[in-house]
Amino acid sequence: MDLDQLHTFLEIVRLKSFSKAAQTCFRTQPAISAQVRQLEQELKAPLFERFGSKITLTTAGKIFAGYAEQILELRRQAQDAINELERNPRGELVIAANEATCIYVLPEVFADYRREFPAVQLLVDRSYASRIPESVLENTADFGFAQCPVEEKRLQVIAVHQDEIRVVAPAGHPLAALHEVRAQDLRGYPLLLPKQGRTRARLNSWLELVEDEIFVSMELDSTEMMKRFVLAGLGIAFLAQTTCRTETRAGSLVARPLAPEPMVRRLGLIYRKDKALSKAALGFIRVTLDRLGGRVEEAPALVEPAERA
Repeated sequence: MDLDQLHTFLEIVRLKSFSKAAQTCFRTQPAISAQVRQLEQELKAPLFERFGSKITLTTAGKIFAGYAEQILELRRQAQDAINELERNPRGELVIAANEATCIYVLPEVFADYRREFPAVQLLVDRSYASRIPESVLENTADFGFAQCPVEEKRLQVIAVHQDEIRVVAPAGHPLAALHEVRAQDLRGYPLLLPKQGRTRARLNSWLELVEDEIFVSMELDSTEMMKRFVLAGLGIAFLAQTTCRTETRAGSLVARPLAPEPMVRRLGLIYRKDKALSKAALGFIRVTLDRLGGRVEEAPALVEPAERA
């Protein structure tokens, strides 16, 4: 049975006439009679008794009429709830990002989004950078923030943030006297490196010429831990400018660009290309771009659902 059959059946009950119901349903009388026969065959019970030109409901028909009204009422409630969802989005969005992005890039994005979409709950999945594309592909996260380029063809990428990886040392360190730092300048200093990830791979390439002459003191998986260890004098680290801006402005740390070329880190907002974007999801993309001032690469049209239709 389908909703149209239920509507036709209830119109016959309301008007007590097949011919009148045919008019209100904009169908022929044989057509609505066929619909009733299909219902009776499916239910394996007659729904109407006919006495000349008059019809009445059978016992089965009376029982079925009550359930048919409930089904159509639930359908109306579902449509109302969906319409309300477009007017006032709610639900939840799961955002996957690494520790540094969660702490230094996203708080203001989340604050702006919460003001505009107070009924949508943002759930943060703090993850290793290498796991973020996988989380989005597996649909355990709606959006992710990952370093560009992202090679996975099934993912849409919107560039939203750019930063620079710099050598970070305590104030007063000999490296502070340099305007830029070459790999050779790090001989003799203990280095704190990230355990894994794209930044580690790029640093390995940059340090390749002096790899036999440098001392890697620790490999750490936390930006905050590396920063604290540098402040404690335990070594030299390589951090994005955003993550140590407060300390460099306060003068407790110094950050120098890498030479001969700066090491730029680009961050992208990623999501599945085949994912249907709700108004709440489209709003998150828009708010992220508004706050971070990102460069859009093949961004979706940010339009209302009615416009998309």
